[in-house]
Amino acid sequence: MTTIVAVKKDGVISIAADSQSTFGDTRLAALDDARWNKIFKHGDSYFAICGSAAHDLVLQSALKKIKKLDFSNRAAIFESFRKLHGKLKDDFFLKTEEEEDDAYESSQMTVLIANAHGIFGVYSLREVYEFERFWAIGSGRDYAIGAMHAVYDQLSSSEIAKVGVETGCMFDVASSLPMTSYSAAYVGAAPAAVTITKSKK
Repeated sequence: MTTIVAVKKDGVISIAADSQSTFGDTRLAALDDARWNKIFKHGDSYFAICGSAAHDLVLQSALKKIKKLDFSNRAAIFESFRKLHGKLKDDFFLKTEEEEDDAYESSQMTVLIANAHGIFGVYSLREVYEFERFWAIGSGRDYAIGAMHAVYDQLSSSEIAKVGVETGCMFDVASSLPMTSYSAAYVGAAPAAVTITKSKK
């Protein structure tokens, strides 16, 4: 339960996430959560996950255990998550059952990735999508996607991401501020020295 967004515009990629964790009817807000940042960096990529709270530490640990993972394009990300799936089962005891008629075992997580090559979404059956402008995952995604669509032509990448998360937090009961956001240049951008920034609100 969360609102996580990624945006690509004018040579900049941005990723942002809310800070609330939810346990049934109980919410853990940033005020009481010592580690509320939902975005982590591995190599040159930013990752954010929705699903079980356990996924965060599990995926960070699994990524460190497999060498030569590639997150530069859709096909490479698929192969990387195919390798990770075996590691998740063998070393982290992943339960792969989801729907009875699923064609493949589930990895039980949805992941948004932002890096110099663009923005990508990985879903539970390891389906990989590349997004041209923006996308969102989590329980606040529908609100965030609509808001980002409305302001995409008017604002910068980081500002659009901010609007997306703020809107998700406004209407989704399982999302709340503050947010964390990161921005960086992506391949093909004009060499207008874009600095990597981290901001918290």
